[in-house]
Parts: sequence; C-alpha cells; structure tokens
Amino acid sequence: MTNLEKLALLSKQAAAKLYMISGDERNKALASMADALTQNTDEILAANEIDLKNAAEKGVRATLLDRLKLTKERISDMAAGIREIVMLDDPIGNTDKTVKRPNGLQIGECRVPLGVVGIIYEARPNVTADAAALTLKTANAVILRGGSEAINSNKKIVEILSGAATKAGMPEGAIQLVEDTDRKIAQEMMKLNGYIDVLIPRGGAGLIKMVVENATVPVIETGVGNCHTYIDKSADIEMAVNIAVNAKCSRPSVCNAMETLLIHKDITEKVLPKIYEAMKPYGVIFKACEKTTKYLGNADIATEEDYAEEFLDYKLAVKEVQSIDEAIAHIAKYSTGHSEAIVTNDYANSQKFISEIDSAAVYVNASTRFTDGSCFGLGAEIGISTQKLHARGPMGLRALTTVKYVVRGNGQIR
Repeated sequence: MTNLEKLALLSKQAAAKLYMISGDERNKALASMADALTQNTDEILAANEIDLKNAAEKGVRATLLDRLKLTKERISDMAAGIREIVMLDDPIGNTDKTVKRPNGLQIGECRVPLGVVGIIYEARPNVTADAAALTLKTANAVILRGGSEAINSNKKIVEILSGAATKAGMPEGAIQLVEDTDRKIAQEMMKLNGYIDVLIPRGGAGLIKMVVENATVPVIETGVGNCHTYIDKSADIEMAVNIAVNAKCSRPSVCNAMETLLIHKDITEKVLPKIYEAMKPYGVIFKACEKTTKYLGNADIATEEDYAEEFLDYKLAVKEVQSIDEAIAHIAKYSTGHSEAIVTNDYANSQKFISEIDSAAVYVNASTRFTDGSCFGLGAEIGISTQKLHARGPMGLRALTTVKYVVRGNGQIR
C-alpha cells in the first residue's frame, strides 16, 4: 500500500465516522476552525510569505501572485466564510420528498454525503479553507492536493484547521493534505477508485483537461471561464462602462472575470471610448476587431485564439456585432459555459439572451464577477461547475451530497 493509499484509507474511515456525527457537533467544529484561522494569522502569513518569495523568483506573473497572496483581510474573510457556512442549513439527513405508492410504500429521497472528496487545485490557499469547511459541514472527508507554489501556505492552513477539527471531536483524517507536489502523485490520486468517491479539479484549462482525461475516479468538471459581456444597443452608457470595468479589472485572475466584450454597432462609438479611458489606469491590453481598434488606442487585431482564450490577466478581446443574434452566436462558439452577461434596457432582448445562452450563469445588467458561492448565498464554494450532470454553477453544500432512497412499508412483497 502506497503512502497515498494509506492517507486515502484514513479518509475513508473518517468519512464513515463523520456521517454518524450530528450537524450541531460539526458546526461547533467549524466554528473552532474559523477561530483557529484568525488566532494563527501571523503563522499563516509567514508561511505564505515563503510561497510568495519562491513564486516571484520563478517568474510567476503578478496576477497569479495575487491569487497566491494572503493578507490579514483575506484570512479574516476565509474565517468569515466558514462562520457563514455554520449558519447555513445542514442538508445531511433531509428528506427532499416522500411519495406514497398505491401499494402503501412510502419512498423518500434522503440527502447523504458523497463520502471522500478529492480536490486537485492550483495556487489559491483560500480554496484550502473553503473546501475543508464545506466538506466537513456535509459530513464528507476531504483530500486536498494544492499546487506547489502554495505548499507552505496549504500545509499551515491544513495543520490549523485539522487540529481545530480534531480537538472539537472530528475524526482523524477528516481533512488531509497531500504534501508531495510531484505530478505523479496527482496522477495516482486520479485513479484511487474505492477510496475517493469524487474528484474535483480547480484551476486552469490545462489542469482540468489533465484530470478529466486521466481520472478513473468520477470527476465534477469545474470551470474554465471564458466569460462574455454583451452591450446591447439600448444599454445605459454609464451602467455599461461600470459593469465592463468591474468584470474585467476588479480581479482579472479569477474565472468569473470577463475575457471578451461584445458591443452592438449602434452603440460602439458612444460607449467604447469611455470603457477605454476607464480601463487605462489598469493597463489593459486590448485584442480587438478591425472596427473597434480605432477606439482602443490602435489595439492589436484579435485572432481566433484571442476570442477563445481565458486570459486571467489585464487583457481583453473586443468585437463589434451587428445584432444580438451575432452576439449570441459568438458566445455559443467560444464560451466555456461559465458566465455571460447582457447590458440592455430592452426587455425582449434580455429574455432572448437568457433563453438562448447555455451557460451556468446568465446575467442581465450585472457583472459576471458575481458568479461565486458566497455571492449566491451558498456560503463558500467548492468550485464552479460548467458541466450539466449532478451540479452546475457555484457548488455549495447541496452539490456535495447525493441521494439515498428510504423505503418504508408494512410487509409489502413483490
């Protein structure tokens, strides 16, 4: 038995015990975990500083360093997210519906944990806390395998969270970190059938593709975010500018940031120069169609690859369209199914956009940056699913459960 198999076996044993622990007890453990994060902020920041230094020496770009960086405020937000999860209803043991059959059988759908959840993710230490809290709340054990850039931060966070959980009565192995960052270990993790019940990759297109193509464990595919905003001809100019700037510039390194801006031809001249001026302070690099370059400081001409790319940076593809139908067609061609927005004052067009766009989240007059578990009232999120089976969109507590049918009778036979 390999070291990873031993770790996974401990997780499997912990999952069986967690299912027998009451929701109140799990909530008390979560509250202790949140307190432990804030009480050990300095230790976490010291570990994170090592990761930041190492990443900078490797030439990691600034936007990705921002994803890796922790501050007192971000650690406080992580703790607040856990406390928010405590306040949410516990789905475990709930009966979604009960049906009484003509033969007298009562058939109910009861919510139960998935079991052992494996998460393979990149350099985002906040994912470590979110995943640990969401899985514990739903009586799942979790095996975390983060990116090498965040290894010191993740080790310290898991040490703190796991220690607090165990001290509060949770079983050993409920929260575990794979400390070996060798790619071979991740590949071994993808094939731990019988130990891991579901695998969730969180990161860029390369990571997700690798997991989907190589895993034999069931996978929930989370989202590469090639997100679009379409400014309709009836849009309010000020609103359009504000939404575009927020969607692109508030945090470009995350999957719900806008990567392509589509603008109706009748409003391009009115709105695009204002967007250009508003994005100037951020140093946004534009990749634009021939009709829009003149409004964008003679931007580079966009290629097919630009419209298909998730930049995760201060880069933006821009295209003028002749109609809402052309905008919808463009999105259908290039979208990764994550989040798309329309800015419009035309109700019919808003309804058309909602009806015809096939993505996990569709917005009318709001920024795509809201695609987030906390913003959707789910607490933290385990990921944003862009597939259509089991879960779609921000994945909160319910997405970490499955169904067990409970059938009650009084002697019926078939």
